[in-house]
Parts: sequence; C-alpha cells; structure tokens
Amino acid sequence: MLMSENLIGHTAERIADIVDVSRETREKLIVYIDLLAKWQRRINLVGPKTMQDVWRRHVLDSAQLYKFVNNKGGPLLDLGSGGGFPGLVLSIMGVSNIALLESSQKKCSFLGEVIRQTGCDAVVFKGRIENYPIKNAGKFITARALAPLEDLLEWSYPLLAVGGECLFLKGKNYEDELTSSGKRWTMEVKIHPSLSDAPPNKDGFNAGVLLQIGKLSRRDG
Repeated sequence: MLMSENLIGHTAERIADIVDVSRETREKLIVYIDLLAKWQRRINLVGPKTMQDVWRRHVLDSAQLYKFVNNKGGPLLDLGSGGGFPGLVLSIMGVSNIALLESSQKKCSFLGEVIRQTGCDAVVFKGRIENYPIKNAGKFITARALAPLEDLLEWSYPLLAVGGECLFLKGKNYEDELTSSGKRWTMEVKIHPSLSDAPPNKDGFNAGVLLQIGKLSRRDG
C-alpha cells in the first residue's frame, strides 16, 4: 500500500516498505537501479541530478501506478520507455504483458539487459511509437517525462483497446495541458496527486499528478 509523505533522500529499503513489495522484488529493484547507475555513465537514461534521489524520483514515482493496473490484464504499452520508468518498475513488481516502446538502440539494449538480469515479464519494441504494429490492443498506456499531453494522446489513440486507459505522470503544468488537449479530444479524466512529488505546496497538494484518462475520442470524429 502506498503512503504519501516526504520522501526526499529515502533508501531502497524505505521505498520498498512504502510500496509494500516482497524481499525478492526489492532485490530485483536494487539490481535494476545498480544497472541504471552503471549505464548512466555511458548514456543519458535519466536526469543526472535525479540519481541522487533515484528511489523517490523514479522508483516510487513509477510504482504508484501499480494499484491502477495490477490484476487487471493487459497489454500495457509504455511509451518512450527510456530508462524503463514506469514500465520496468511495474514489470518487476509483477505486472505482466508489458511492452516497452523505445526508438533508441542504446536504451533498448539497456532495457533488454535489465529484463535479462531480473527475469521480469516485459518485451522491448525498438522503433517509433507510430510504427508499433499492434493497434487497438493496449488496455493501459503509460508515459512519463516524454512529451506534452496532446502528443501523448495522438500517439495513444490508435493503440488503445476499447475501454482502455492512459496513465500519464505529469508536472505542475498539467492543467494547461488538459485545457489545450480538450480542444481536440473528449475524454474522462481523473486526477490523482503524485505520491512521489514532495514536499506539498502551500495548499497541501503535490505539484505532480497522475492523469487517469479513459473514454478517449477525437472531437472531429
């Protein structure tokens, strides 16, 4: 069970307690982050400064999606996976049938190495999102720090299954992005405060959010 609190500087063990994972899963997450640190020296997988707080900024940020997708079937398509957040974290936590979509060969090699060493149930698709061959199949589509919401919706629409949902982690400008996207799209949106974005602002809310988007359709039909 996830708990909201100030998490800056927390360790692997503390984050594992907060997201309530098994010892085996925690060990696999540690393998993952060790690999991330090693590969980060050669290729830019995440913002360099964020490695100082990797368990909150990346692992917890990704893990908070787990309750929305666990035991609900798939496939789950993770757009622009990059360093594997959130897709690889969810896969290591036990979510099955995950495809990691990434166009960079070097990043795909990294993702493949993490999958090999952790034994998680994920596959890597090397290519542009627009070229993913299986249309209208994604029960869930995730993305994090990839692109403006309008672009994410454009890419997601052909891939979503009937009744599928988008789960996008966004920053403090999410309201502007929703307003802009609403000119072209109709959708049902639930906004969940991010559990990893600490400390809260003066109103008691975190700046980051998780957007849960369903019933997506174009306004022009």
